Amino acid sequence: MSATILPLDVNGLIFEVGRMRLIDRVSFTLRPGTRTVILGPNGAGKSLLLRLCHGLLRPTAGSVEWRGDAPDPRAHQAMVFQQPVMLRRSAAANLAYVLAGGGVPRRDRTGLLADALARTGLTHLAHTPARVLSAGEQQRLALARAWITDPEVIFLDEPTASLDPAATRAVEDIVLAIHQTGTTVVLTTHDLGQARRLAEDVLFLHRGRILERGPAGAFFDRPATPEARAFIAGELISHDEAERELDAANAL
Repeated sequence: MSATILPLDVNGLIFEVGRMRLIDRVSFTLRPGTRTVILGPNGAGKSLLLRLCHGLLRPTAGSVEWRGDAPDPRAHQAMVFQQPVMLRRSAAANLAYVLAGGGVPRRDRTGLLADALARTGLTHLAHTPARVLSAGEQQRLALARAWITDPEVIFLDEPTASLDPAATRAVEDIVLAIHQTGTTVVLTTHDLGQARRLAEDVLFLHRGRILERGPAGAFFDRPATPEARAFIAGELISHDEAERELDAANAL
């Protein structure tokens, strides 16, 4: 059996900026093969939690521990951001850069690159400069760039937040395809429709705390907390509170 980085144990995680606690004593376990949606209103701390799990931020307290036997967890995970950064080169060259950086032999790159473009519907745009692609095409390229590394876990931070419905559906189809190849998916969103379509498990985050976690069906049918019931009903937290938390996060 090949080496694995999972499960991921998050224990008592705290993240503070100044006097503001943005992630507050979060604990959960991520097991192999799951499709988990971190759901919550804007400003709840979803993106921060994803960055802490991926290792881009250091927690103030608590731990993020990969419990598998793979020696280098960072080599087996990938992350796609809401607004991906495209290199100043073609779509195909963006993928080739990732393969070269990962030490993939040159003789193997052509087939992997062609497969990644085909799986994300970008073959006809292979030689187009990545930075002139539409927002939806750039997000598909970002997914291809992550998928081509064959990650065991992929973190997706609001991957369709700025996309129209058609582009959103294309991205969601790719996310499902990635999961079907065996990759564990963790995705943040505040979009209830997207969460219903993609989630197997839900972590409901509110004011930096996980208030509910469990199977998606149970969460949507029988939310256990007033906050979750209000969120599902469309009663979001106040705009001012969300803005304060977002301002602190953006200052990082």
